[in-house]
Amino acid sequence: MIHIISYDNEQNGVQFTSSTLVASACNETAASVSDERETWGKKIDFLLSVIGFAVDLANVWRFPYLCYKNGGGAFLVPYLFFMVIAGMPLFYMELALGQYNREGAAGVWKICPIFKGVGFTVILISLYVGFYYNVIISWALFYLFSSFTDELPWVHCNNTWNSPNCSDWADNSSVNDIYKVTPAQEYFDRGVLHIQDSNGIDDLGRPRWQLTSCLAVVIVVLYFSLWKGVKTSGKVVWVTATMPYVVLTVLLLRGVTLPGAIDGIKAYLSVDFLRLCDAKVWIEAATQICFSLGVGFGVLIAFSSYNKFSNNCYRDAIITSSINSLTSFFSGFVVFSFLGYLSQKHNVALDKVARDGAGLVFVIYPEAIATLPGSSVWAVIFFIMLLTLGIDSAMGGMESVITGLIDEFKFLHKHRELFTLFIVVSTFLISLFCVTNGGMYVFTLLDYFAAGTSILFGVLIEAIGIAWFYGVDRFSDDIEEMIGHRPSRYWRLCWKFVSPCFLLVMVIVSFATFHPPTYGTYTFPPWATTVGWCLAMSSMAMVPLYAIYKLCSLPGKFCDRLAYAITPETDHHLVDQGEVRQFTVSIEMIIVLYSAKYFYTTTSER
Repeated sequence: MIHIISYDNEQNGVQFTSSTLVASACNETAASVSDERETWGKKIDFLLSVIGFAVDLANVWRFPYLCYKNGGGAFLVPYLFFMVIAGMPLFYMELALGQYNREGAAGVWKICPIFKGVGFTVILISLYVGFYYNVIISWALFYLFSSFTDELPWVHCNNTWNSPNCSDWADNSSVNDIYKVTPAQEYFDRGVLHIQDSNGIDDLGRPRWQLTSCLAVVIVVLYFSLWKGVKTSGKVVWVTATMPYVVLTVLLLRGVTLPGAIDGIKAYLSVDFLRLCDAKVWIEAATQICFSLGVGFGVLIAFSSYNKFSNNCYRDAIITSSINSLTSFFSGFVVFSFLGYLSQKHNVALDKVARDGAGLVFVIYPEAIATLPGSSVWAVIFFIMLLTLGIDSAMGGMESVITGLIDEFKFLHKHRELFTLFIVVSTFLISLFCVTNGGMYVFTLLDYFAAGTSILFGVLIEAIGIAWFYGVDRFSDDIEEMIGHRPSRYWRLCWKFVSPCFLLVMVIVSFATFHPPTYGTYTFPPWATTVGWCLAMSSMAMVPLYAIYKLCSLPGKFCDRLAYAITPETDHHLVDQGEVRQFTVSIEMIIVLYSAKYFYTTTSER
């Protein structure tokens, strides 16, 4: 039988029988922490930091393609639906959680200590992502340096890295089309990555000095953006968060003037409601929402922890999450105006040039830019945009790790600069595996496992901990204390029922639809997949491991230890006074658990 703690009144979560809780003690604690903790220099610094983190490379290279292949404008139906029932509520939840408790991803769980493991889960995930995300930025920097030339190096097939299969689009009409590769594709694969010098993940070779140098520059920029805390990072984002919008606008104005651009935009927006009958469309929309807003990395918690206590986090959540989605939609016009142009120029179908991921921004888009007058200038502008998109997202991930650990281990506060240096240098050393000849295989493995199922699991446990153990009503009281009014019934229902169920389904789907990673025609050996799963499980394991540690480290009988473990630290004196009682889990939770069990059973049978 499951037992938790409850007040005698009708609230949810960790509650007490005593009606004499002294709110002033909590208020005094919050106020004292607020006085000591560093805060953002200006409100706009926070907003730009959140927008800069959430709006990243995926807004440019993933959403437009998903929209195009999943019914065009019809894809917005499931996308907006999941945004409203899960994306925004979870975004709001994390901002409020960090702002009220004024701690990093681990420290906020003083509200329910047994769940602190999920804080370490998201910190590890952010660290793992940093191992390969910085490499993408180094690729963009490499391309930027390569663009300062009269003729871009990915235009022709007469370079030292080209193979006999290299062929311009104009020549790709023979029966052997499947063996032909464009100059832009070969430049990325053979000129930048040098993947031809590797036989697979078990044949990496040494780090290439060109990419290593670019990676080192990225690490230096990250360090000096983060070493002084939000006082420095809040100023950097004035450039990195705003520059992409300037560049996207400039590229759009140029793109719509190109022949074929309107056809590309029409294809992007074409509505096919029949695609909504395909379950895969809904799954991809849900997955995009989960990863595009940046929930579950601990970044939103870390950023909001530096807000003033009375900041209106509700308004911030609505504004920043909406801007993120609108940016994704807007970038689609930029991408497909150029794809339509490239399609018409080479007289091929649009689906022959449309793709997502690194291939779009490092192959297709550079190829389109190379055909324009003044191509070098446009290439410089484009890759500056990629750099700024990547830098502020990388800054957010690193800040999550730094803030989370510094707040957990207080002695690090006095040594933030050295600790920041330790984190970025460690990230650099691990990232060196991704800039070897076979580094793309390591990159793919990390990208596949570091923040997939594990981040969905982390956000699920986070939502359960807040909604069912700490309590939606108590969480709403905290928000009211900050902004002066309680969240509406809609937000409370989403936090308690809709979002946890949505995340549970996503975790189940993630496991059920798993297939081993590949890169092109290369299939990873079984041991590599095992290593990938070990990486994913290493972060997820923090939840049960810390729970076991917490229960074993507390004194008393098991029931007493459980009472301490799921009671906010500020209320432990009530446990000592015997003012906490156990009760059987509510009928609402039983319904949720049995619904989840039923869904899992039916999914397995299918």
